[in-house]
Amino acid sequence: MSKINYCPVCRTSLKEKDIGGKIRLSCSADSCGYVYWDSPTPVVAGIVEYNGTVILARNKSWHPKMFGLITGFLEKDESPETGILREVKEELGLDGKTVNLVGLYPFPMMNQLIIAYHVSAEGEIQLGEEIAEIKCLEPARLKPWDFGTGLAIRDWLLSLDSEK
Repeated sequence: MSKINYCPVCRTSLKEKDIGGKIRLSCSADSCGYVYWDSPTPVVAGIVEYNGTVILARNKSWHPKMFGLITGFLEKDESPETGILREVKEELGLDGKTVNLVGLYPFPMMNQLIIAYHVSAEGEIQLGEEIAEIKCLEPARLKPWDFGTGLAIRDWLLSLDSEK
């Protein structure tokens, strides 16, 4: 469970309670009724195709050999399509165009729901403040990993195979 201890509505302590067959934190005050649902956070991800390659990025806070897709949190009043294009611009300095939705992927480790798109991009790469470095790989050299955005790469590569 999360590290939240007190109700944000009335400041009473939270307690575990069975709600709909799941253990949830809820306010211990009978008059309040607050439930901490701990719903997943929507995150957009882009398989960014650039000059026939796919861009993988390494965040500055990641291990030096760890690379992934361009990702970011969906902002208030923003569609997922707009969100991924904003992230591509912020993190790579590129103008993108959404090609298609690749899929939706639960990422329980981070309590996120990944909304992955295939994005074509053009322009001159200018790394944003969060990105340490990038790799540009031909699609045939991509090797999906079995969690998070790696599942989107797997599905995207399978879609390419089915188009042949």
